[in-house]
Amino acid sequence: MDMLKKVWSLAFKSTDVAKLIINIVIYVVVGAVLGILIGVLAGIPVVGILVGIVGTLIDIYCLVGIVLSILAFLKIV
Repeated sequence: MDMLKKVWSLAFKSTDVAKLIINIVIYVVVGAVLGILIGVLAGIPVVGILVGIVGTLIDIYCLVGIVLSILAFLKIV
C-alpha cells in the first residue's frame, strides 16, 4: 500500500467530492494533452513506436489513478 501511495500520491487525497472531481479532471487532462502530443510525434517513423509505448503507459497510469481516487473516496483502499 505504501508503494501505491508513493506512485499515485494525488489519488489518495480524495476526501470530498470536490477533490475527487478535481483529481479525475487532472488525470483526464494530462491524458488528453499527452495524447495530442503523442499523436503529433507518432508521425516520425522511429520515434513513433517508442512514443506509442510511452503513451500507453501514461494512459494506464491515468486510468489507475482515477480508479484509486474513486476507491480512496469510497474508503475502500
